[in-house]
Amino acid sequence: MADPARQFFKRLAEQHQPFLESITGVVRFDIADGGRTEQWYLQIRKGDVTVSHKGPEPDCVLSVDVAAFDAILAGEMNAMAAVLRGTLRVQGKVVLLTALQRLFPGTTGAADRPVAGYARRQS
Repeated sequence: MADPARQFFKRLAEQHQPFLESITGVVRFDIADGGRTEQWYLQIRKGDVTVSHKGPEPDCVLSVDVAAFDAILAGEMNAMAAVLRGTLRVQGKVVLLTALQRLFPGTTGAADRPVAGYARRQS
């Protein structure tokens, strides 16, 4: 497993996540690396996150390959866009992914991209 994933999960377990205070649930990440899949469980209880490799029955399962997950963690790929492309697969309560989306960095280079006409008028 790549270091970005380990660092991400370690950081989640080290600090309270205020925007998850209304969330309780278990999310399992299945991260495929070649022929091997590593599982990470996030147990969320009102902003406190416990991270482990084993856990109770998940409410939501996120399946992704390591390259795509690293891109999400680097801010090069948006998690919800990855779902729409089929790169990140979700089973169960999708609302948990929506809540977790804030844990991932925004995509980089957004300020350098052309802005659509409607968005440009709002500025």
